[in-house]
Amino acid sequence: MIEFAVNGRRVSVDVEPDTPLLWVIRDDVGLTGTKFGCGIGMCGACTVLVGGRATRSCITPIADVAGTEITTIEGLSPHGDHPVQVAWRNISVPQCGYCQSGQIMQAVALLKDIPTPTDDDIDAVMTGNLCRCMTYNRIRKAVHEASQAMMGEKNSG
Repeated sequence: MIEFAVNGRRVSVDVEPDTPLLWVIRDDVGLTGTKFGCGIGMCGACTVLVGGRATRSCITPIADVAGTEITTIEGLSPHGDHPVQVAWRNISVPQCGYCQSGQIMQAVALLKDIPTPTDDDIDAVMTGNLCRCMTYNRIRKAVHEASQAMMGEKNSG
């Protein structure tokens, strides 16, 4: 049995240690917001936070996350009101939407590390998350909007 927490809930799974985290999240835990894209960690659709760090779940063996806290798109905010999610809606970032949970999770990690990123910072960090619909300009704009909202929260609180 491998134990870890997903979105604040302790889970224990009986799977092979090399089973990708993505499949455990989707098939064993039942959270399907994290998507399968390429299967080799290159597209970013499967991005989740492991201990607050952006992690490609399709190439992360479940054994590597034993005892950690994992946050998926479902656990980011119970009402979808995390500043990044709000900015995504305000800017109308998604077209097809398939990559968006991974994009959002990567943006959350970016803003944790660089609270007021430049365009170059955003491009450098987000470049590993591919969007078939090419909404990169809107993604960049949404990251800036979320940054401003988050900085406003810090200054008011």
